[in-house]
Amino acid sequence: MIIFAAKIFRMKQMPFIFGKSTDCQNFTDRDKESERLMQNFKSLINTTIISPRRWGKTSLVENVALKIMEKNDKIKVCALDIFNVRSEAEFYEQYAEAILNATANKWEELLANAKEFLAHLSPKISFSTAGKAEISFGIRWQDIRKNPDDILNLAETIAKAKRIKIIVCIDEFQAIGEFDEPLAFQRKLRSHWQHHHRVAYCLYGSKRHMLLDIFSNVSMPFYKFGDILFLEKISNTTWGAFIQRRFFDTGKKITVEQAEYLASQVDNHSYYVQQLAQQAWLRTKTSCSIKIIDDALQGIKNQLDLLFVSQIEALNTTQINFLKAVLQGKTLLSSNEVLKRYQLGTSANVGRIKNTLMSKEIIDINGKQVEILDPIFKLWLKEDYFKF
Repeated sequence: MIIFAAKIFRMKQMPFIFGKSTDCQNFTDRDKESERLMQNFKSLINTTIISPRRWGKTSLVENVALKIMEKNDKIKVCALDIFNVRSEAEFYEQYAEAILNATANKWEELLANAKEFLAHLSPKISFSTAGKAEISFGIRWQDIRKNPDDILNLAETIAKAKRIKIIVCIDEFQAIGEFDEPLAFQRKLRSHWQHHHRVAYCLYGSKRHMLLDIFSNVSMPFYKFGDILFLEKISNTTWGAFIQRRFFDTGKKITVEQAEYLASQVDNHSYYVQQLAQQAWLRTKTSCSIKIIDDALQGIKNQLDLLFVSQIEALNTTQINFLKAVLQGKTLLSSNEVLKRYQLGTSANVGRIKNTLMSKEIIDINGKQVEILDPIFKLWLKEDYFKF
């Protein structure tokens, strides 16, 4: 579970953040997406955010959530990450726990809310050494599964009672696809949540192809559940200005041309731009250079070498040959010439290869364009594996 809190930036800290959500100081661009999400939150419009991994979905949601709660104390944002949730039962417990924590200012209020709004489920609250509330229920899971109304309507019930609005943000939402009877569970969620008028749901995750199936497939329960926001890459120009400013703020120099070059080396991928900028910043005493950027990039690639080796070893020969064809600029991947040259088998096999590599989050497909998602893996394949 994520609890939003104010974050303070100190200049003695690193000027670039990666591997975690970023605070306002380190949050880059996304003005249009932020405004759209802010308006959706204010208007209680359900939102789905879809983009490849590490493009900044969590940072976007957290920054908008912090701003909206600072401006309006009648709006509460509840956030939970269900990446490690493996069953419907776990979901109900963590969901109820997150709602109770987000809508109570002190533990006495949390206990009172649990007793008032979940009385039929005999809730039991315990507190960890860190003060985190953990909930369990005193009745059998089979009974909860048959009648989960109290839990799935909990946010709406509390919002009405307290005359507030609640935004429920669920990260890694695609994990529900791994539950037993996932379609039945999705129908259950949709049948409750679509009737809520004081609560909006923001659903997002890291597996783009799974989320697209959940929200864009006409046969799925969550089809047309709300506004779908597709995140695009931050532009090279925006990254250049941001990187130059962060260097300047810490007493170091980098030209805007060098900063834009830095971002372009990792395809403007949010995570890797921040990581490469940090490594270049660490290597810079006073003024950055192209050589410093190139050395930093090679350092990151070398650090990830073992990870990439294990990743390629998990692929079969035709899948590897497919990646080689993509890297060499082939677009007609089912043409006879490409099938024969790269030994890909049949055109039907190419379709299976695409699906497998998408499920492994190695590639993404936009129209007819195939893209290798990880720019450092892409560089490693070119320089270290295929050597071209």
